[in-house]
Amino acid sequence: MIDIREAHDRALHGFGTRVHAIRDDQWDDPTPCTNWDVRTLVNHMVTENLWVPELLGGRTIAEVGSALDGDLLGDEPVKAFDASAIEATEAVRQEGVLDRTAHLSFGDVPAAEYLSQLFADALIHSWDLARAIGVSDRLDPELVEQCARWFADSEDSYRGAGVIGPRVKPPPGADAQAKLLGAFGRACA
Repeated sequence: MIDIREAHDRALHGFGTRVHAIRDDQWDDPTPCTNWDVRTLVNHMVTENLWVPELLGGRTIAEVGSALDGDLLGDEPVKAFDASAIEATEAVRQEGVLDRTAHLSFGDVPAAEYLSQLFADALIHSWDLARAIGVSDRLDPELVEQCARWFADSEDSYRGAGVIGPRVKPPPGADAQAKLLGAFGRACA
């Protein structure tokens, strides 16, 4: 298994590579995420990134309040993503970060679990963004394997909370990526 901090960094880098491939005319294009266009998807990831230093720093959602609500992309969405990714990566790399607790909306979790959630979000949304903008949607096989192992124990709770859609059955002979995406409710065909 890859250290969760490295897995997060690699998944976030994969998403960032795709952000840099977005053409100016693609920001309003639809994504596989229901009701989200490219801009909304990237804004979601920027928001997630900006929560990382707050939550790994011990703050609660109530303490942060609405500071991270709304459009955080402004007129330079790629720069906004890059800046947020730097902040998240720096927070994840802090010494002792895995000994911390993150105060999430549904309760307190160990930092490693929070990072697993962030890692999975960045990885799956990399595929979503790639599909939306027409670039390679191949994900890092090591990250796919790690995410699948973690998600096997989390899938039911994610689905029960309404965070993901119904499971999509992959076609016969599907590879690990298609199986993982199906578990997250994505059809790869």
